[in-house]
Amino acid sequence: MKNKNIATALALLAAALYAINIPLSKLLLESAGPTMMAAFLYLGAGIGLFVCGLLGGERKSAPPLTRAELPYIIGMIVLDIAAPILLMLGLRYTSSANASLLNNFEIVATTLIAFFIFKEALSKRLVLAIVFVTLASVTLSLEGTQSLELNWGSLLVLAAACCWGLENNCTRRLSSKSSVQITTIKGIFSGLGSLMVALVAGESFPPVAFIPLILLLGFVSYGLSINFYIKAQKKLGAAKTSAFYSISPFLGAAFGVLALGENITVQFVVGLAIMIAATVLLIKDNK
Repeated sequence: MKNKNIATALALLAAALYAINIPLSKLLLESAGPTMMAAFLYLGAGIGLFVCGLLGGERKSAPPLTRAELPYIIGMIVLDIAAPILLMLGLRYTSSANASLLNNFEIVATTLIAFFIFKEALSKRLVLAIVFVTLASVTLSLEGTQSLELNWGSLLVLAAACCWGLENNCTRRLSSKSSVQITTIKGIFSGLGSLMVALVAGESFPPVAFIPLILLLGFVSYGLSINFYIKAQKKLGAAKTSAFYSISPFLGAAFGVLALGENITVQFVVGLAIMIAATVLLIKDNK
């Protein structure tokens, strides 16, 4: 029970650290293209965790990665290249508050993939919570209270969430290994891959003064967050860890409204209410 409580605390801490990513990334996007932004965020995560690995002893005590795990490593890297690029593109066409809540669709994608492909067990409360998260995501994907016009920024954020859902399950297959090593690999290779895509797309480097800020944000909201997330997965599994991660959009959305002065729409209020109901179900689910 103690280990489970620690794992739950790590999942919530990972969510809190990631919550600052979307609103602050939206601010920093004014100085960098979406793909270049994603590249430096992941490089910040990889470099930061590499330094942490040099200072700590986890990499020496954890079992090494093997050739049998190579497909999951490659999948993890490729999906980590695609997801933040889609998120940064989406942030250009929707508010950070909406994006924060829509990013919660990652829970749905992670859980469904874990159940249908990797055969993880799902409780009734978890299934009901997934239905609520889906309804909230659909609500926030609609633009205007009198129309069914789709918001393309929201759809891009949903696509990013789906990529991260599959990536979470790839990472789950590696969670018995060093979380520091896995996060370092994710950050360095995903960052370099995104950087190559950005250069091919003709995006320019951000101003030198902004690079340390983006790297620092990447270290905190990607590096430390992913590290704690992987540690939680060892005990809770992919679906359950992703479910506890649902606190992140609430924090991120609130930060976007309070710090960036974004407007609160009808869709946002309705979506938030549904998300809160889903979170209550998740907290009460002890299975």
